[in-house]
Amino acid sequence: MFRGTKTGNKPETEQPEAKHSLEAVYMGSRLVKLVATATMALGAFAAHAQEASTNQIAAMTSWSVFKENSPKECWAVSTAEESVNTKDGNVVAVRRSDILFMVVFRPEVNVAGQVGFTGGYPFKGGSTVNLNIDGQSFELFTEGEWAWPASTADDAKIVTAMKRGSKAKLTAMSARGTKTEDSFSLLGFTAAVEEADKQCK
Repeated sequence: MFRGTKTGNKPETEQPEAKHSLEAVYMGSRLVKLVATATMALGAFAAHAQEASTNQIAAMTSWSVFKENSPKECWAVSTAEESVNTKDGNVVAVRRSDILFMVVFRPEVNVAGQVGFTGGYPFKGGSTVNLNIDGQSFELFTEGEWAWPASTADDAKIVTAMKRGSKAKLTAMSARGTKTEDSFSLLGFTAAVEEADKQCK
């Protein structure tokens, strides 16, 4: 997944132990964002959050759709097609877990079209992630290894931009001070997110 230029030094470890990509998707989708005024609260992991979902129901170009039934939950997800990691202006080699960009639907808690991103490492405390979709910028707020928009209204704006766009780039800062830039193709996104939405109606 890492496509940055390797150096002669041993790669810095951003994440000590990588997770299987499907497991990471399932774990990430378990976290639920609740918005009260300007405060974003994160829900807890479900009891079986450690389990890996293998229930892929569709693949649309660069995006895949997964569904779970207990509880009912659907998500469209993609992995980064390019990742560049820099520190002090220099490209560095780092080890990261799966880098995922997703939109989640979970009707039992009224989550519909929640945007989420994990960079495969703990984000710098108090930092934000910049999401750029074909020149249009959005801000995601971080908690641990995950980042979300501040509100459901922002989720909707981002999803609309993703449907119209061709590429998304997320720029973030790790707890170790590494700047990461992860690029995702949006080819197939519209079909994937609409299928995820339909499956969770």
